Amino acid sequence: MTAPASSRSSALHTDRYELTMLGAALRDGTARIPCVFEMFARRLPGGRRYGVVAGTGRLLGLIRDFRFGDDELAFLRDEKIVDAETLAFLAAYRFRGSISGYREGELYFPGSPVLTVEGTFADAVVLETLALSVLNHDSAIATAAARMSTAAGARPLSEMGSRRAGEESAIAAARAAYIAGFAATSNLEAGRRWEVPTMGTAAHAWTLLHDTEEQAFRAQVDALGPSTTLLVDTYDIRRGVETAIRVAGTKLGGVRIDSGDLPIVATDVRAQLDALGATETRITVTSDLDEYAIAALAASPVDAYGVGTSVVTGSGVPTAGMVYKLVARQDASGNWISVAKASASKASVGGRKSAFRTLENGVAASELVSSDRAVGPGPDAPASVPPGARSLQVRLVVEGEIDTAAEGPEGTRGARAHHAQARAELPLQALALSKSDPAIPTVMVGR
Repeated sequence: MTAPASSRSSALHTDRYELTMLGAALRDGTARIPCVFEMFARRLPGGRRYGVVAGTGRLLGLIRDFRFGDDELAFLRDEKIVDAETLAFLAAYRFRGSISGYREGELYFPGSPVLTVEGTFADAVVLETLALSVLNHDSAIATAAARMSTAAGARPLSEMGSRRAGEESAIAAARAAYIAGFAATSNLEAGRRWEVPTMGTAAHAWTLLHDTEEQAFRAQVDALGPSTTLLVDTYDIRRGVETAIRVAGTKLGGVRIDSGDLPIVATDVRAQLDALGATETRITVTSDLDEYAIAALAASPVDAYGVGTSVVTGSGVPTAGMVYKLVARQDASGNWISVAKASASKASVGGRKSAFRTLENGVAASELVSSDRAVGPGPDAPASVPPGARSLQVRLVVEGEIDTAAEGPEGTRGARAHHAQARAELPLQALALSKSDPAIPTVMVGR
């Protein structure tokens, strides 16, 4: 399927200093030096035991739309942000380099080369802010969603946090949560744009609109049928359940509980439904859930969860903390040299990387990151996969040509499937929710 087209340029989704660096590089002749930039996380924030890569499919579409049209150029000219030479360069700009990286849905650990961008300095430097803003946000959401999915087990999760995020962030969050294991979203644009399954019935306002709870329930059942889910906690939960079954019958699809001490309330509601003969009516709980609250409900008679604020804000960790650094460039003789930041506490490892997940009996044992190829061939050259390991990097863009398979709804479904496979490799201790060190070590070789 063709990736969805954007209605506007993404070229100004960046920081001013990207363009001032570009202008200076055009003046001093360094703009066309071949370079390698790398995106990675120095650590996993929030004591997470693993991270989930998300946003790649969105980023590729935004890179395609990273063009400077008349409006963008007029703004840069009128605000005197760049000079005439830089404006002329930007008018013809399109990314012509190559990008490789972890498949969307893959797990990552400290030092993992999540994205590698190769091209001239001018090609690659202007993508820094865009790449970081997309992957930092989406990966944080996906990591939180994966933890919630683990806590929920086989019970389905729905994302319903659009009202707790910016309008575009809400769409991105719904997509990221779906990749990491959520079954559906309340956000219709995520359904249209990415084909994430959508869900939703009624809020408390629907009940309050009517003179009685019974009138509200009857109107909803008349409109949606008895398979609908009725919200039973606007007034008294026990009376709401009784009214719901009286109106819809014992084949009512479900009831939703959005308040109270959920483990106790869910147990009482299950007993009441069974006593009324509604043994197949499902119980969905919402109300400020996070991974810890979901885990606490594991033994309760709950059939599904709806999560809002916590998932769209990364459950307290709203960014993945990734950085975008120059790691290799050519010198005046055309030889590749490794470069790295040496600042205290922010040092990086230079050189183009190859990354592998080592496995022992099918279980992830380490993140093996090699910089042996730092001055060697680019992403078109196959990396030698060590025995008992799998390669983590795939080609996403080759000389400006974007792999459309990673974009759009098909790419989203592929990322979801890949995530499930990658998470199944984790050792058991990685699934714990408590703060800890990364579940597997990152082993750097060939420095």
